[in-house]
Amino acid sequence: MCSSKESPFVVMKYGGTSVSTAENWHVIGDIVRKYKCEGLKPVVVCSALSGMSDKLETLIKRACAGDRYEKTLEEIKAAHRDLAEKLGLEKTDKTTLENGGPKGSTNITNIDKNDENSGRESLKKTGCESLLAKEFEELSRLALGISLTGDAGAKIRARIMAFGELMLTKLGAAFLQSKSLSPVWMDARRMLTARNDPRVSELQQYTNAVCSCEQNTELIQKLNDMFFTKKASASAESSSPRSADLVLTQGFIASNHAGETVLLGRGGSDTSAAYLASALGALRCEIWTDVPGIFTANPYEVPEARLIKTLDYEEAQEITTSGAAVLHPRCIAPLRDANIPLLIRCTHTPEMSGTTISKEAKEVSAHVKCISNKSGVLLVSMDAIDMWQQVGFLVEAFSVFKRAGLSIDMVSTSETNVTVSLDANIQALEGKTIDALTAELSEICTVRTIGPCAIVNLVGRHIRTIMHELGPTMKVFEEKRVHLVSQASNDLNFSFVVDEEEAPRLVKKLHELLLEEGGGGYMFGPSWRELFDRHETVKRTEVLAWWNHRTQELLNIAQEGTPAFVYDRNTLHERIKDLNGLRAVDRVLYAVKANWHPPVLQEIEKAGFGFECVSIGELEHLDEVFSIGSNLDPKRILFTPNFAPRREYEYAFELGVHVTLDSLYPLVAWPEVFTCREILARLDPGQGRGHHKHVHTAGAHSKFGIPQSDFEELAQRSKENDTHVIGLHAHTGSGIRKPGNWSETALFFTRLMNLFPETKI
Repeated sequence: MCSSKESPFVVMKYGGTSVSTAENWHVIGDIVRKYKCEGLKPVVVCSALSGMSDKLETLIKRACAGDRYEKTLEEIKAAHRDLAEKLGLEKTDKTTLENGGPKGSTNITNIDKNDENSGRESLKKTGCESLLAKEFEELSRLALGISLTGDAGAKIRARIMAFGELMLTKLGAAFLQSKSLSPVWMDARRMLTARNDPRVSELQQYTNAVCSCEQNTELIQKLNDMFFTKKASASAESSSPRSADLVLTQGFIASNHAGETVLLGRGGSDTSAAYLASALGALRCEIWTDVPGIFTANPYEVPEARLIKTLDYEEAQEITTSGAAVLHPRCIAPLRDANIPLLIRCTHTPEMSGTTISKEAKEVSAHVKCISNKSGVLLVSMDAIDMWQQVGFLVEAFSVFKRAGLSIDMVSTSETNVTVSLDANIQALEGKTIDALTAELSEICTVRTIGPCAIVNLVGRHIRTIMHELGPTMKVFEEKRVHLVSQASNDLNFSFVVDEEEAPRLVKKLHELLLEEGGGGYMFGPSWRELFDRHETVKRTEVLAWWNHRTQELLNIAQEGTPAFVYDRNTLHERIKDLNGLRAVDRVLYAVKANWHPPVLQEIEKAGFGFECVSIGELEHLDEVFSIGSNLDPKRILFTPNFAPRREYEYAFELGVHVTLDSLYPLVAWPEVFTCREILARLDPGQGRGHHKHVHTAGAHSKFGIPQSDFEELAQRSKENDTHVIGLHAHTGSGIRKPGNWSETALFFTRLMNLFPETKI
């Protein structure tokens, strides 16, 4: 049995948006080459072209209705011809599909269940028409048959829906082969077999199948044989087998024990990748999509949503089942059971680290990680006065749902009422189905339906232990209709069912209160806006990943000795440019404690920025680098000590820098040091903010700043001592992401102008 930590297999799933452009296929090829150099064995799982599954559904519907399905059929073919042209496949001189293994660099290995005994086949035509001739012909034939019979059973439906992935992967394999890679094209139906479950309907067996998750030693050996490396002599080089660089297969499809095509449900490519990773005991499973991970909310609706860097399996399961569309919920369990890490990455920005889901990510601290919204929810409320202490009512009621083929999501009970939620996203809630359900339920209770609704979920860990912190945020539900409240027994979520149109606004407000102003910490990365909502997105992405382009230089530096700190001048200039572009900021001061490296400080000084120092050591360092008073204007330096001794204040005044008074004590104990001096006063506005409670630097429990109870005494002693307060200073916290903090602090200072009338900076 192969341990995932020892396995060389990496299963990589690429979704529809990731396989629909030539640019993305170049990225896929680059990633495969990178992994190959690392000694890994990539298994690439692909979805169909973006929107192709919908087109195939339309083809089935039109053929069944006797409508002109030929137009849809031609659109399907045209989409693949268009991609083939963009991939440059129409220029290919010859494409060879080979059974049994690579025989040379110009061959794509094709292990196809339906062609197992067909032997070697050289296709004389080129490009899409050659590669997909069989698929185009069979799809046309099946559509014609449906149009003649007016019926598409579950078996035929599954066969037709599988064509999207089958056709796409053949084009992908041909492209990768044309780029000097050696791909093995495998039919997923030869690797994944669905379980036979007599409890589910025929439709579910063919269109929403479940596969085994056990490790498959036979499959491991089969793929290892494809990836073998064999040294050939010069005389035999042209005929020697070539090791495969990757296995390319399909998501979404599998076979049953009869060898028939079955589907894993819409969005099932994620699940395919998880099944294969489990079967291979893979090192990791990667989901490549159009977003760089799971965010604290839907980033398309909440641009301030932040990347979640790590999740454990249980948290990820809750987030995906409660509305996050980036990952299919069914893909998590196979990986959790096999203890295989799951990485979510973005094809457009492959250098971003994304989200990692693993057992190691489990945390014990209480927190909210995500605010999600799942629409398409219908509530069924059942009232019965005689329900109280009635034995078997729930069994009888839930049996009605079972007979209707409906799965219950949430349940809320009282002595006389049971309310359940049904999710339209995973089951068809057609009018006739609901009518039949309510008719049967009416025989045992008074029933009514409520909808359309949405579930707003607070997902995190140990939610019950932070209810006191969540309390103030509940005001957002004021004057809103909350139909149902649920707190999960696993202590991972807190859910509210509301009217569907109210959910987006509630999510935004809850996210602002819980995850923008006070939530966060090391578990969160940058916000969606920070990552993408800039006019120089591509340029900035390249700058952020400068080390990826200068690997050899870094390795050469490391040869001289480590640890070594390396800074990129272009990145520094980019950050300086960003700060200079802030029109609302009058001047910028760089915190020397962030980086004291002299060349870095020199670049910052050239940009016209000033400096902030918090210790005498930092002042001395600036003096050594620049010579304060000669080459650096002391008025460009702000000294902000905290609990500093007398000599530090005296030294700062001798240099002529701006000095901040952080406490009333120095003015009381050493008034002569401040006589006839100009100072800034650091004041505590009474409320701290930031990305975590431990970085809040204002409020009753903070050591920073003069408390409000001392403001009048500060003003009085300054006047008596001839000390001039020319500036006011406040620091409420770190990682503050809401602009409201700045305006509130400005208004706070404005109200103090009468106490400190000499304020000018």
